[in-house]
Amino acid sequence: MKYIIILMDGVADYRLPGLGNKTPLEYANTPVIDSMVRKSEIGLVKTVPDGMHPGSDVANLSVMGYDPEKYYTGRSSLEAASMGIELSEEDVAFRCNLVTLSGEDNYEDRVMVDYSAGEIPTGEAGRLIDFIRGHLQTEEIKFYRGVSYRHIIVWQKGTDKNTLTPPHDILGKKISEFLPKGPAGSILFDMMKRSSDILKENVINKRRVKKGLNPANSIWIWGEGRRPSLDSFYKKYGLKGSIISAVDLIKGIGILAGLRSVSVKGATGTINTNFKGKASAAIRELTNPADFVYLHLEATDECSHQGNIDNKVRAIEIIDREIIGPIKGALDKRGLNYRMMILPDHYTPVSLRTHSPEPVPFLIYESSKKVNNNLEGFNELSGKKTGRYFKDGWRLADYFFGKSKS
Repeated sequence: MKYIIILMDGVADYRLPGLGNKTPLEYANTPVIDSMVRKSEIGLVKTVPDGMHPGSDVANLSVMGYDPEKYYTGRSSLEAASMGIELSEEDVAFRCNLVTLSGEDNYEDRVMVDYSAGEIPTGEAGRLIDFIRGHLQTEEIKFYRGVSYRHIIVWQKGTDKNTLTPPHDILGKKISEFLPKGPAGSILFDMMKRSSDILKENVINKRRVKKGLNPANSIWIWGEGRRPSLDSFYKKYGLKGSIISAVDLIKGIGILAGLRSVSVKGATGTINTNFKGKASAAIRELTNPADFVYLHLEATDECSHQGNIDNKVRAIEIIDREIIGPIKGALDKRGLNYRMMILPDHYTPVSLRTHSPEPVPFLIYESSKKVNNNLEGFNELSGKKTGRYFKDGWRLADYFFGKSKS
């Protein structure tokens, strides 16, 4: 048996007047998924435990079979693992976004314009991080390049338990209420404020402004974490697996679980990613060494954060056409017996432009199993209609991989 999880990040949403009072999943044209619905198990799963932040870190741990209340130690430490950054027990890692803030003279009066600095290309972003490193790095605080706007700071013998806010949660809001607070708050705030002075005069940002692009005119520090430890995925489920994602956070979870991280040229984590390349990589893995593939698709989440309804619908349709269709077709053609699960990790409503913790719908399709239901689509409502519900999100993986009956 082969297993594949197709994770559409943040695809779950509320009904929208602009879509005829339908959710993007209901509204999108998804003929491949629709053809699978009547032969699938559908339900709801609570991926975010009560009291925990509804982030992709917590939710993807759940989907992969790891109880966040037991294993979660912070977002940035998972990303650090993907980037090959070794953390000691005394280190604290932080996520360091390159962001666009408005131009008020007083830093605290500025507004969060863009959490991704216009989806800044990795090459430009890397040079900016190098530039910041030359001004802000110390013996204890180190800066590491990441992908696009996503980077990492590691503070040796650092202080955690700070109150830090994800920048995508405060789009269009004045930042004064969301600046770092806690034991290291003043130090982190000082780095953010100083970065704006440093970046303002950088030639890369001047060129971006000239082109009408958002400049990366500040860093934003959030998502602290200490060194994590995950049980081996192989020991848990007896499967050799691979993970395919453009996002360091997701790759880091996979690497820590012992999965093979597969890179895809042109994978960006946006709607402009290499969808076909990701599908081809998943097919190669499943028809060769891997028993299991975790295929993560970030585009739907990014479109939600941007408040772009049309692109969110388009991303869903591209995933149906260029990801699910080719993978299902290839596995069917080879006569492989397989189970496929399609689901989001959390809600990212376009109207909120941030994450929300409601239970999300899941679909499980098994190539050799006969399931008949009266559902006409895979969406938030059909997931609720069945009455099938996993209160502990990580138990869904146990069920999917045949380790439990419910």
